[in-house]
Amino acid sequence: MKEAAQSRIRVQVAVQTPAHSGIAEPLTYMAPHPLPAGALVRVPLGQREVLGVVWGEAAQAPEGATLRDVTAVLEGLPPLSAGWRDLVAFAARYYQRAIGEVALAGLPPQLRELGAEQLARRLARKAKTSPTVAEGDVPRAPTPEQAAVLAELRAGDAGAFLLHGSTGSGKTEVYLQTVAELLAADPEAQALVMVPEINLTPQLEARFVARFAPVYGAGAVVSMHSGLTNPQRLGSWLAAHLGRARIVLGTRMAIFASLPKLALIVVDEEHDPSYKQQEGARYSARDLAVWRGRREGARVLLGSATPSLESWWGSRPPSDGDAGGRYRRLAMPSRVGAGALPTVRLVDMNLQPPRTRLSAGLMDAIAQRVARGEQSMLLLNRRGYAPVLACSACEWKSECPHCSAYRVFHKIDRSLRCHHCGFAERVPRACPTCGNLDIAPVGRGTERLEEELAELLAGVRRPEAQGRGPVRIARIDADSTRLEGALSRQLAQVHDGAVDVLVGTQMIAKGHDFRRVTLVAAINPDGALFSSDFRAPERLFSLLMQSGGRAGRDSAWLAAQGSRAEMWIQTFHPQHPLFAALRRHDYAAFAEQQLEERRAASLPPFAFQALLRADARTQEAAQAFLTAASAAVDDLPEAAAVQRYPAVPLAIQRVANVERAQMLVESESRMALQRLLAHWHPRLHALRRSPEGQGIIRWLVDVDPQSI
Repeated sequence: MKEAAQSRIRVQVAVQTPAHSGIAEPLTYMAPHPLPAGALVRVPLGQREVLGVVWGEAAQAPEGATLRDVTAVLEGLPPLSAGWRDLVAFAARYYQRAIGEVALAGLPPQLRELGAEQLARRLARKAKTSPTVAEGDVPRAPTPEQAAVLAELRAGDAGAFLLHGSTGSGKTEVYLQTVAELLAADPEAQALVMVPEINLTPQLEARFVARFAPVYGAGAVVSMHSGLTNPQRLGSWLAAHLGRARIVLGTRMAIFASLPKLALIVVDEEHDPSYKQQEGARYSARDLAVWRGRREGARVLLGSATPSLESWWGSRPPSDGDAGGRYRRLAMPSRVGAGALPTVRLVDMNLQPPRTRLSAGLMDAIAQRVARGEQSMLLLNRRGYAPVLACSACEWKSECPHCSAYRVFHKIDRSLRCHHCGFAERVPRACPTCGNLDIAPVGRGTERLEEELAELLAGVRRPEAQGRGPVRIARIDADSTRLEGALSRQLAQVHDGAVDVLVGTQMIAKGHDFRRVTLVAAINPDGALFSSDFRAPERLFSLLMQSGGRAGRDSAWLAAQGSRAEMWIQTFHPQHPLFAALRRHDYAAFAEQQLEERRAASLPPFAFQALLRADARTQEAAQAFLTAASAAVDDLPEAAAVQRYPAVPLAIQRVANVERAQMLVESESRMALQRLLAHWHPRLHALRRSPEGQGIIRWLVDVDPQSI
């Protein structure tokens, strides 16, 4: 017994501790024998038993602590690799979160619930695979531009590449052929391909399965995203961790997939803000992809028609006095099949009759396309029927009682719904304040646009070949795709030609290959031109260029129709420089202008930022906490190199009866900012327990925020 006691060792185990606990490092437990770093174990935590990851041996026990025993070791699984653990440790350190929180968030939820015996039974089952593919996707002969890019990727060492390819230039084919060469060269190599949205995963998965399943088996390609069931997520994770899956397709969560033989990471639409997590550990999957590729010696390929300004600056070529960026820039400026990018037409709404919502020129262009059997797409980034319902007598508006925002009018179910807290009520018959019956919608959302189009196109008929009849209008937004499978059914209708006019939010602007769309229209894009968020112009340019790229993607079909691709933009500011660059499809000129403005204002990528957020029952308490937090680091050496701005309310300062405030922290030195944040964290926990923190519900640090 004495020898057994002496053989027991102390191990550090990463577990998910409560966010308010202030425990950031792994906890120490006793194990009956040495355990390899990366092993999965079950350990007691408070009154519960939880999953943990062994982080290594502990040199000594915490002073005065009584150590508890590891309950069970999950046998049968190889330990998580050193590269994976380094990724988790870096993400936790950089984004100011606990190691256990990041580590456990990177594991499938069902794995956290399984005991050693349950996992053994799960591993003993035969892996379920997708149906075999009868007909594979034959690799296409690369265009000269694609061939040049593939040659550069072949010749380049491991590192990060930015593929700047226009919409329709065939970036996906480059991804497919790069992965194919990798898998053919190394029988164990694995690739990670990331997309920004769940709704883009199925169509990309179909192409990858068609290309690789006939060669490597149906189980060689797996998906990882939050739309999967817990058993599906566990199955995909196990396939990747055990090396059975050669290709993992996923959203931002997939960056933490366990891929022991990772050799390539592809980040499609790398500019998309969806790669930034907005809850819990607020990491950027794109930035972590670059870090992980460097750590594991994997090639990283970032692709976009409108790269983020950080990536564009990071891929700048060397020049006088400038060594250039860390990334290597690759270009594919032409569309496949010699197709032309859409002609951009600006409609000056100042010259239209008062209260014009859809200009006569635009409606005529849509009608012509319907008559020829072509499709049109209208983009309005606001769902619902109208942003607000208002009384004409007493100025009552449909404000949310729990948020500092208006409830949106949804005509389909006659409801007023808050898109922030979810509070919904039936539309009142009369004004709740004065009883006036004349309450009316103000503004316009996708529901109302769909209704107006049906009225304006009532006399237009489709060609005989498509069954002459009324115009078929479809709407795709968060409301119309709420039910499971609704989005895939609607997209299938568009692809099959069963829709003449598609109305939607930004959901329809990204990545979809609509072959018959020849006209795209942006109905009301002006809101972002003068936003207080310095990233708003970049996002607007990207959204418009990406949505315009849905038009005219099939050049052969377009030529057969005798038509041409167009993008119409209705704006009250047609002289804005953003639209001038958009008309020329000149992303480089737009990026240069934006970078000059940011350099002059010392904004990213020429400075580094973090936000300290506080939520409280009163705005005064939230701002007082942030002010005290700023004063708490005055004595730090790094404080002189880090600018701390005064606390202010968020744009929507109250959500679900919680007041929200923020404080911007900025520095031209990333190292100085990180050092200050590292020292700040324990002081913030202490402040939360002091009298100044009594009214605080929660606080958080957001490093490299995407919206301010």
